[in-house]
Amino acid sequence: MELLIKGTRIVDESQDFLGDLYIKDGKIKDFGKDLDYKCDVFSGEGLILMPAFIDLHAHFRDPGYTHKEDLFTGSLAALKGGYTFVNLMGNTNPICSSMDVVNYVLDKSKDLNLIDVHQCVSVTKDFDGKTLDHLDTLDNRIKIITDDGKGINTNIVMYNAMVKAKEKGLILMVHSEDEDLTPIDYRVSENIITIRDIYLSKVTQCWLHLTHVSTKESIKAIRAAKENGHKHLTCDVTPHHIALWDSNYKVNPPIREREDVEVIIDAIADGTVDAIGTDHAPHTKEDKEKGSPGLVGLETSFSICYTSLVKAGHIDLKKLSKVMSANPADILKINKGRIRIGCDADLVLVDIDKKIVVDSNEFESKGRNTPFDGREFYGEVQHTIKGGEIKY
Repeated sequence: MELLIKGTRIVDESQDFLGDLYIKDGKIKDFGKDLDYKCDVFSGEGLILMPAFIDLHAHFRDPGYTHKEDLFTGSLAALKGGYTFVNLMGNTNPICSSMDVVNYVLDKSKDLNLIDVHQCVSVTKDFDGKTLDHLDTLDNRIKIITDDGKGINTNIVMYNAMVKAKEKGLILMVHSEDEDLTPIDYRVSENIITIRDIYLSKVTQCWLHLTHVSTKESIKAIRAAKENGHKHLTCDVTPHHIALWDSNYKVNPPIREREDVEVIIDAIADGTVDAIGTDHAPHTKEDKEKGSPGLVGLETSFSICYTSLVKAGHIDLKKLSKVMSANPADILKINKGRIRIGCDADLVLVDIDKKIVVDSNEFESKGRNTPFDGREFYGEVQHTIKGGEIKY
């Protein structure tokens, strides 16, 4: 399969120019000005061609909770949002503590042939907060382990988990929460685990990834650690922790204050924050009304981030591409996320001048739980290309 995209603005983390891009056999084969290849031609005039987005944090609820989402609907939501790779959390049913669940997810995703996925395995078996033996059964398809949705309170368990992760070359992704402190002060709950785990990861030399960082204090601790030479530390923040403040909409961690948002945005601009992860978390209307935390984020992520970060003047499109594509690709060690010859031809065409109004009834996701319903943003994904094939 060959495709030539003509007359478009091409943007990734390091370049921004008007030109053309040629795809062959699922890879980027050439890009530049005035390209001429005898193949199908697609006009990108008036649009911006970027590397497709990569989500380090998503919940597809499959297996076990497919009434909320499944691999098919989650993949459609990803494509509509410009994502061709998602990193899936393990809080399914059964909890992903074995290669059996991993194989189910990877085989089903391969059969669907829509997007690429990585399935995380739990740090502790069945999220029991203590058992690590199952980690010895993992094969080299597993890149990340996480108990996302739950914190690991016990110091020795986290220390031993980091030692094991270091031995096996795994990234340990942390949901920073001390559940004993949460009822008292959720800010303290996040901050104390963040600081503890930064210290433990420096001691063990384990690669620590702090996900959905939400407080100014946690950002300060991450920045200080990186400035002091911590080489095995990365983090992500969510679109909703960028665009919302002083809101009672229930997510975990909660929406913070305006000052936290300002600190997070500064940290994206200065490189302290490595990536934006959606924490896409579909729920039924009934479960949401009962207090289940989370929101659907894949289909609104680009618009929210473009409007809140680029259109607002905090960063440029190259930096947005870096945190939505290039850096996540580096963390996952995949051949995506950049406009480079030989990279996977996973691309997205966006219209940054298009004003949209969020309508959850039009979501591809089964979830309708979003605080952004009716909100206006700029920037819309027009086409998503996966392996050289237009999938959306």
